[in-house]
Amino acid sequence: MSSDLSSDNNGHLILGGVDSVELAHKYGTPLVVYDVGEIRDQIKRFKSNFDLSGLKYQISYASKAFATVAMYQVLKQEDVHTDVVSGGELYTALKARFPADKISFHGNNKSLQELEMAVDNHIGVVIIDNFLEIKLLKQLLEEKSANIDVMLRLTPGISAHTHKYDQTGQVDSKFGFDVESDQATKALEQVLEIPQMNLIGIHAHIGSQIFGVEGFEMLAKKMVDISAQWKKQFDFVPKILNLGGGFGISYTDEDEPIGPDVFIDKIISTIKENVKKQSLPLPEVWIEPGRSIVGPAGYNLYTVGSRKDIPDMLSYVNVDGGMGDNIRPALYQAKYEAVVANKMNQNIEEEDHIAGKYCESGDILIDRQALPKTEPGDIIAMLDTGAYGYSMASNYNRNPRPAVVFVENGKDKLVVKRESYEDLVRLDESYI
Repeated sequence: MSSDLSSDNNGHLILGGVDSVELAHKYGTPLVVYDVGEIRDQIKRFKSNFDLSGLKYQISYASKAFATVAMYQVLKQEDVHTDVVSGGELYTALKARFPADKISFHGNNKSLQELEMAVDNHIGVVIIDNFLEIKLLKQLLEEKSANIDVMLRLTPGISAHTHKYDQTGQVDSKFGFDVESDQATKALEQVLEIPQMNLIGIHAHIGSQIFGVEGFEMLAKKMVDISAQWKKQFDFVPKILNLGGGFGISYTDEDEPIGPDVFIDKIISTIKENVKKQSLPLPEVWIEPGRSIVGPAGYNLYTVGSRKDIPDMLSYVNVDGGMGDNIRPALYQAKYEAVVANKMNQNIEEEDHIAGKYCESGDILIDRQALPKTEPGDIIAMLDTGAYGYSMASNYNRNPRPAVVFVENGKDKLVVKRESYEDLVRLDESYI
């Protein structure tokens, strides 16, 4: 949960130097707001910790957390890499004029068309996920007389202690080449035989919303061990070890995340120790933070509408958004906290359910939230919603998706327009 919330003399929540209540009135609700200064500060924290290590490194922002033209423009200003997982994310990054050579392309089922877009735009690296992809990419590169840097995504047999939907490094996963069954070695052999592919590194990702360093230590050691094995068998040493992302953030007071400095120190010290043991050169280290960069910087603003009071039970405070703009609570019981943005200086008087407007009993944004007395027209600010909220938004119940506003240094800028009802039917075709 954001611990440094600020308010003005009127008791209004201030975001990036801007009155959140004024934002709600100016742009309407539901509204997604990002404090860009928080995004920049977190990127700088990751960079500063790596700068002390003496290793070459790259911070590669995981686009799936939140991807818009404006977001890629901020990333370009901060001089980081980004990874994309679809043709749509790649197209958006290119539309924002994000440097193509700083883009890596993930995905467990990339289409021929998506791979062609990557090759034609000379992106930095394709992270190969399966044997069909090797075949498709080889075909494209031969047809176009092109070359491209690649990495191999491995499933190392290490699972993080997170929700089952967030675990991606264990053996039983849809992602990557399995190490245990020698799929990874077979993929290596195939790629090394293709002159148009320049294999620069290996990648693994063990999960999301991770609070412990043990999994990353195990992964770092395993990646070095694989490098040593491949040097012995094939005289090949990956230049880059990409350890993915998954660094946890605090959504509620129950969460106890570890700072990026601890994660990075453990990753670097483990790599240094083990490459020395294996007589290997120091690799370049990549990480792929997404949630930890944008999650704490995001806020969802809602307007309170109706209320349902039930004797001896928590009341339902209903707002004008819900699972269409943040499906995480309904999808995997994600927990958040909220404040009343126009009553920051008022005392807590009750505990309520904060419920969405969607026609689903499971559309509960927060199951139990301490609040001051609320009334219709109050502005609820849901905290730490910057990751996987807007990016997973839908038009369920034919509700338009919300607008997105960036705030920084006391200024606000609309970066995604609110969808209209006309937008909802724009692609529909008549049957009669």
